[in-house]
Amino acid sequence: MTMKLYCMGESGNAYKAALALELSGAAWEPVYVDFFGGEGRTDAFRKINTMGEVPVLVDGDTTITQSGVIQMYVTEKTGKFGGQTPEEAREVMRWVFWDNHKLSSQAGMARFLMNFLPEDKRPAEVITFTQGRLKAAYAVLDAHLTGRDWIVGSAVTNADLSCCGYLFYPEPFGFSRADWPNIDRWLGHIEALPGWAHPYNLMPGSPADRA
Repeated sequence: MTMKLYCMGESGNAYKAALALELSGAAWEPVYVDFFGGEGRTDAFRKINTMGEVPVLVDGDTTITQSGVIQMYVTEKTGKFGGQTPEEAREVMRWVFWDNHKLSSQAGMARFLMNFLPEDKRPAEVITFTQGRLKAAYAVLDAHLTGRDWIVGSAVTNADLSCCGYLFYPEPFGFSRADWPNIDRWLGHIEALPGWAHPYNLMPGSPADRA
């Protein structure tokens, strides 16, 4: 049975789920959600996810929300990306939680404020504060990747697929690969994985569609 991922190309959190599905070799297909058009607030979508967010994975009678949980489900289904030992599995989850709180949450906010709001409504002080928090997160990740190909262990895991979620997007939000050589090298490893695709190629929906 083909799983359905309710998503949109502009969502870094949806990208984390889509990338895990694609790289695992699972049978899945994207279902576009017009989030900026208000679809997430409709009664029809709220029946799929009461939180009104993407991503949502539907696999037969099973419906799962939140990118980290969807990644866990992909691991359960395929045996991939969860770490090779119980110790690695815990370390993978540690980094997924760190990303959700320290990296993706800040990157998603900064990217939204800087690119998807009208220029006269962009709060400069909030953007500056958020970029400061992001710089601290980049420093943690870059230092951890010194001498490492992957965040945990010797192969790609959900830690990598979570932490990279926003870092491939072209819109400015305070991140330049050139400033962080270890992150840049690591992102290159992810790009080299068979099946890797840019978020705007992996899922429907991009800023160009709304231009």
